[in-house]
Amino acid sequence: MSDTTLLVLGVLAASAAGLWAWHRWHSPSFWLVVAFPLVAISVRASWRKVALGCHLTKKRQRFWFTTVPGLVASTGVVRVRRKWQRIAVDTKPFMWLPKPTAYGWRVTLHTLEGQIPADYSDAAERLAHSWGVHAVRVSSPRPGRVVLSATVRDPLVRVETLPASPELLKVIVGRLETGGPWIIDFKTVPHYLNAGATQSGKSNLANALVQGLAPQPVALVGFDLKGGVEFTPYSPRLSALGTTRAECIALLDDLVNLMTGRMALCREAGARNIWQLPDEQRPVPIVVLVDELAELYLMADKSEKEEVAKTSTNLLRVAQLGRAFGIYLFCCGQRIGSDLGPGVTALRSQCSGRICHRVNDPETATMTLGDLDPAALASARAIPAETPGVAIVASQDGQWYRARSFYVSEQAAEHAATTYTDQTPTWADIVSGHTTTPPSDADLAEFLDSIPDPRKA
Repeated sequence: MSDTTLLVLGVLAASAAGLWAWHRWHSPSFWLVVAFPLVAISVRASWRKVALGCHLTKKRQRFWFTTVPGLVASTGVVRVRRKWQRIAVDTKPFMWLPKPTAYGWRVTLHTLEGQIPADYSDAAERLAHSWGVHAVRVSSPRPGRVVLSATVRDPLVRVETLPASPELLKVIVGRLETGGPWIIDFKTVPHYLNAGATQSGKSNLANALVQGLAPQPVALVGFDLKGGVEFTPYSPRLSALGTTRAECIALLDDLVNLMTGRMALCREAGARNIWQLPDEQRPVPIVVLVDELAELYLMADKSEKEEVAKTSTNLLRVAQLGRAFGIYLFCCGQRIGSDLGPGVTALRSQCSGRICHRVNDPETATMTLGDLDPAALASARAIPAETPGVAIVASQDGQWYRARSFYVSEQAAEHAATTYTDQTPTWADIVSGHTTTPPSDADLAEFLDSIPDPRKA
């Protein structure tokens, strides 16, 4: 073997090792500089075939330079002649240049006449297989335009630790399948319904909420129908905790009376909600965490009927009126079905935030996601048991996504609850109205930057 050949092989081996090391140690820059340009060229080059195979083309009449068979010569050779003629051809939607994202790429298409975004949503799985990517999401920013967002790899395989909460009543609890943050924002979506079987990640999401809300100037109230085993460790940060139905009924009565008082306060000030009140008059916001929602509606005999009815009425009243007066619900349950009574169905209609982890029965998935999108329901039923924390969520943009919550251990949530005990207003002060005013978002951000990270303690 000549020296030139050895030199070429050495250069190729060194280049391959360098590219592998680049991809291994700094994959974002490798994706932008090396991988994405090749992917973009491949996507543009294959778009006609892919669109045709996914039934996204339209027949249009075009003048085409074709060959037309003529007479057969004496030698047996077919004579052909060329001419322009109008024929039907498959026209693909116009595609702009793909743009890179953190986990893949996105591209804008111009829809053809008669097409709607649902046509592309139906073909999303076929598009993903044609391009060899993990998934393709479809959105429509304006009429006549469709954006295809492709993720090359699943961003939910591994998620980082819980970041600090950015604003008041807002917690980043995980990551969406698009690679963006999964945010629970009670100001935007005031009430949430969180369904999931045992070991599906439902309790982990509650832990993430406790850890994220603990340093914020908000009051936390727990309804723990497991006898207190879930929320009792967080009691240093809870203003009130109900572990039986009787205690929960008493807390609901207090919440209803509290709403009535805040209604009068807003009416006297000419405000539509507490956020329009002056800072010195604004009462503290309250987040109510409900675990095992079904236990509030179950009846062992007819003697509990009146108790259940009162619970259902007060909880529904809080859901209907609480947002304007700073009371927010986060309801969790393993089993949420219409067989629990009309109160559950009415409460569900008031919960705009929907989160469905892996469930054991289709009724719970239907109750949580059935009125959103049939595709979301199918995705929820397909969540494997070995991926705890993965859920189907209804996002603030009106679409549904697969998401996965950050892992937050019970010890980390307990540490946060203990560290920020001084942020806990007493329930007596809340009911009487003697609570401190929450600061603005700018003041809260400055406060969060100044406190130590409990995860590093």
